[in-house]
Amino acid sequence: MISALTTDLYQLTMAAGYWRADHVCPATFELFVRRLPSRRSFLVTAGLDQALDYLEHLRFTDEERTWLRERPQFAKVPGEFFDDYLQSFRFTGDVWAMAEGTPVFANEPLLRVTASLPEAQLVETALLAIVSFQTSVASKAARIVHAAQGRAVVEFGARRAHGVDSALAAARASFIGGCQGTSLVEAARRFGVPASGTMAHSWVQAFPTERDAFIEFSRSFSESAVYLLDTYDTLAAARSLVASGLRPPMVRLDSGDLDALSREVRRILDQSGLRSTKIFATGDLDEHRIAALVAAGAPVDGFGVGTALSTVSDAPALSAVYKLVEVRGRGDRDATGVVKLSPGKETWPGQKQVWRFMRSGRAAGDVIGAADEPAPEGGVALLKPAMRAGKRLIPSVPLPELCVRALDAGSDIYPVRMSDRLQDARSVLSHRSSVSGRSQPVRPTTDG
Repeated sequence: MISALTTDLYQLTMAAGYWRADHVCPATFELFVRRLPSRRSFLVTAGLDQALDYLEHLRFTDEERTWLRERPQFAKVPGEFFDDYLQSFRFTGDVWAMAEGTPVFANEPLLRVTASLPEAQLVETALLAIVSFQTSVASKAARIVHAAQGRAVVEFGARRAHGVDSALAAARASFIGGCQGTSLVEAARRFGVPASGTMAHSWVQAFPTERDAFIEFSRSFSESAVYLLDTYDTLAAARSLVASGLRPPMVRLDSGDLDALSREVRRILDQSGLRSTKIFATGDLDEHRIAALVAAGAPVDGFGVGTALSTVSDAPALSAVYKLVEVRGRGDRDATGVVKLSPGKETWPGQKQVWRFMRSGRAAGDVIGAADEPAPEGGVALLKPAMRAGKRLIPSVPLPELCVRALDAGSDIYPVRMSDRLQDARSVLSHRSSVSGRSQPVRPTTDG
């Protein structure tokens, strides 16, 4: 369970300020990515299940409330904030979200959170941490799986992850992005995905000869053994394995010229009647190295990918943000859209929906519009109700039942446009801001 203090300090000071001012009106925040990382044509959503679990179980313990009360920043905050408000704090808001595994693009809301201002504000940090990291990893996995062109990809990144929690989250997100399994045993147990493993160089080094190492391993794992060939000399190890009389289901190459070595190992195996033995490659792989091996016709049947997945080494951070888009002031009958106009950090006002258009079974374009405007003809709404009044509306889906609805990673720029109504709303705000010198709210219309 995630601690309620897994949030930035200013979320708590703002929550206390909202509470003291009795400014606890309903507000809507949206979580989206401003810009796609370099070399990304789309992202793949992930992390929703953990996000909903966090919201549903969010509580402040007695120890956490006592610790907060003693911080100097809260010296002037009345005790009732800690003894009453935080003691009984629960997330009671509504959440709309895209399903995990959905391809998304810049400025499209992945989550839409509506709750009282303190509640909606307080959860920003954790939601961004959960959703942005897993979305980043799932997106990288989708690129790697696409590059493999149907060959198996297994997540091997736990030891390179930035902490144990990140390793678990990365394994989960990798599966959503299309990987077929993980080497991390706890991730396999917790999320119900296949566990996959080979052997380490240390196993081979621990025995007098490679042949001894292979034979001993086969005593326990003959049906699932993956024999590592590159501890000393890859081709000599392949010949030793063949000479041992074993019939290995798979061998692994972890270094060297994987293209050339895989061809030679394939030849040695085939000449010995081991045509069914598969070749598995590892060793600092990413989508570019895998694509090169596939394009060269290397006889590699599967790939284990570690660092590139668990750290998303080429794009380790998303420009994900969680922004206020609508607030209902005291006594206001209608919600009021708000917008940010800072250059490079502009936002769009009001609650939004994303509609996707399909052509011949493939996604052909998206429209982002106001949530309450009529759906464009033929558009499929991507944001669905996920939580109401703090209670989940969708169950925790077993991970094997989730599948990435990926687009072609090499496709042309995907068309995403704002609806006319949304563009008009921001134009009104921009005009008012230029006249008054400050940002002003705009009330959504209902005339389309």
